[in-house]
Amino acid sequence: MAIDWTAFTPWSAFAGGAIIGIAAAMFALVNGRIAGISGIVGGLLRPTRADAGWRAAFIAGLVAAPIVYGVFARLPPIVVDGGYPLLIAAGLLVGVGTRFGAGCTSGHGVCGLSRASPRSLVATLAFMAAAFVTVFVTRHVVAG
Repeated sequence: MAIDWTAFTPWSAFAGGAIIGIAAAMFALVNGRIAGISGIVGGLLRPTRADAGWRAAFIAGLVAAPIVYGVFARLPPIVVDGGYPLLIAAGLLVGVGTRFGAGCTSGHGVCGLSRASPRSLVATLAFMAAAFVTVFVTRHVVAG
């Protein structure tokens, strides 16, 4: 995998980050909750009547957003280098990690850091360190 610097679009990345930040802030102000995806999905696995509606709507919005985007613009190609067993194992490991870390990158990295949470800073640093090590090992040690 190589970065195509001629296709680097800092303004759209800046706009996307701003939209995510505004959405997370609005979610916290309106619902009084953190927009952590693992917590929202986890709440759907053992739903209560009061929470199920907004949780399902949130997840539906995550699924619908790229579909709506695809109506107006060309979606980037999806390239997955691993097979299904690797993807399943990776997904399970991410799920276990979010349980041990008491949240995911959206909860800790976006919402927690914006609230200056020390716990979220440590969790985000751990997520990023694990990602850096994983990429290095899979690209330079395992792949040769």
